[in-house]
Amino acid sequence: MSAERLAGLTSWNADWRGLRVAVLGLSMTGFSVADTLTELGADVLVLSESAEQEYERLLPVIGARLELGSLAEVPAVLQEFDPEVVIASPGFSPSHPIIRWTQDSGIALWGDVELAWRVRDKVVRADGTPADWVLITGTNGKTTTTQLTATLLVEGGLRAAPCGNIGVPVLDAVRDPEGFDVLVVELSSHQLWYLGLSQPEGELSPYSAVCLNLADDHLVWHGSAQAYRDAKALVYRNTRVACVYNKSDEATRRMVEEAEVVEGARAIGFDLGIPGPSDIGVVEGLIVDRAFLDDRARSALELTTVADLDAAGLAAPHIVQNILAASALARSLGVEPEAIHTALQSFHLDAHRIEIVARHAGITWVDDSKATNPHAAASSLRAYPGAVWVVGGDLKGVDIAELVADAGRTARAAVVIGVERAAVVTAFRRHAPAVPVFEVDAGDTGQVMNRVVEIAAGIVDDEGTVLLAPAAASFDQFSSYADRGHRFAEAVRNWIDRGSADDAGVPPSAL
Repeated sequence: MSAERLAGLTSWNADWRGLRVAVLGLSMTGFSVADTLTELGADVLVLSESAEQEYERLLPVIGARLELGSLAEVPAVLQEFDPEVVIASPGFSPSHPIIRWTQDSGIALWGDVELAWRVRDKVVRADGTPADWVLITGTNGKTTTTQLTATLLVEGGLRAAPCGNIGVPVLDAVRDPEGFDVLVVELSSHQLWYLGLSQPEGELSPYSAVCLNLADDHLVWHGSAQAYRDAKALVYRNTRVACVYNKSDEATRRMVEEAEVVEGARAIGFDLGIPGPSDIGVVEGLIVDRAFLDDRARSALELTTVADLDAAGLAAPHIVQNILAASALARSLGVEPEAIHTALQSFHLDAHRIEIVARHAGITWVDDSKATNPHAAASSLRAYPGAVWVVGGDLKGVDIAELVADAGRTARAAVVIGVERAAVVTAFRRHAPAVPVFEVDAGDTGQVMNRVVEIAAGIVDDEGTVLLAPAAASFDQFSSYADRGHRFAEAVRNWIDRGSADDAGVPPSAL
C-alpha cells in the first residue's frame, strides 16, 4: 500500500499527511527537506551526527524530531521509526551503511531534488503550470554556468532563480511565494546518483540540460569512474527541448546519443571552434548561434565578441565555454541575442574562480582555489601558461599524474601543499622532471599560505604569474576552498604590505 501511496505523491496538493520520512543530515539541504515535509503534514525524523545551533533550535518549532549521534551504523531509532521514505543529503554515499540498509529493506530512497520535483507545483505561473527546470552539471564550471544562465534569462525578461548545488536548496526556490518562470538547477554527481533511483513518477523532465565536461572526480564517493560518468549522464534523461553538450568532450556527446529524451528534443553542441548547424561557437572573434534561428544552415546570429568578453574579464578559454553553454540554454528558452550581449557586459565571476588577487612588482597573483580537481586546474594552467603553480590538498582518490604530465609541464615551478604532497611530488619527478618543485610542509594552517607566497615571490623575482589552482579538495588543511582562497589572498596582501618582491625571501632548493 505504501508503494501505491508514494506513486501518487507528485503534487504539493497530494495527501502527504502522516507519511513517515527519515531525513539524513541536517545541513542547509536537510533542513529545507524537513521544513517542506512538516509543512505538508508528514511525520519527520531527522538524523544527523551534528547540527548547527540554529537548525537544532528550529526543528522542534517546525514539528520535526531530531536525533543526534553517530551514523556509522544504522541507529535503532531509525529502525523503530520504520520509515516509508528516506531522504538523504548528498553527502551520504552509496556505500554508507544507512543507504545500504535502506535499499536492502526496500524503502524508497530519494534526494532533495526528487522531492522538489514532486512538489514543484506549489507556486505556479499565470497559465497554471510550474516553473520550467534547466539542469546543469559537469566536472567543472557548473556554478559559473548556472549563474550565467540565470543572468541571461533575467536579462531576457524571465523570472529565473539559480538553485541546487550552487547553495540555494531547490526546495527553497520551489516554495518561494513570488514564483519563477525558470529554475536553473546546478546538480552535483551526488544529487544525480539519487535521481537515478527515482521511480517513473519521480523522474525529472527538464526543459533543457547540459553536461559541460567530464573528468575523473569524486571516485571514492561513487566507487568508480564509470559510476561517476553514469551519474552525470542522468542530467539528460527526459529532456524536452535542448540537450546541450560539449563538442570538444566526446563523453558528453555520447551521453546525449544514449539518453532517453522526449521526442523532439534537439542536440545542441558548443565549443571554441566554428559552429555547424545546431551549434554555438566562435567565428573570427565572434560568439555566434547557429542553433536557434530558422536559416541555421546558411547564417548565424552574433551574441557577443571575444573582445567584449576580454574587457569584462571573461575571455579565459574555459570561461568562454561556460558562456557558450549558458547562451545555448538561454536561447533554447527564447532569450534574444541582444539580451545576452547586454548581460555579459556586466557579469562578474565568483570569488576564487581565476580571480586576480593583486598585481604588484611585476607579479600577478591569481586565486583559482575553486579548481578542486585536475580537470579544473588544467583549464587554469592553459589560461596562465608559465605560471608558478600552487598545487595539492586532498586528491579525493584521483591520480594527478596525467595532469602533471600534460598541463603541469608548462609551469615555471610548482609549490606543493597539502597532506598528499608525496603523490604530487612523485608525479612531477616522473612526468615533469624539468619543473622545479618546492614543498610546503607547514603544519599550521595559518602559516601555509604565508610560506607559499614567500616561496613563489622568490621564484618570480622579475615578472610572471603565481596561480593557486590546487587540483584537490581543501579539507585536509582548510575549512573550504573559499577559506583556502581567502588565506592565499591575505598572505599576498601581507607580502605586499611588507615591501614587494625586493623583500621576498630566497626559496629553498627545489626537490
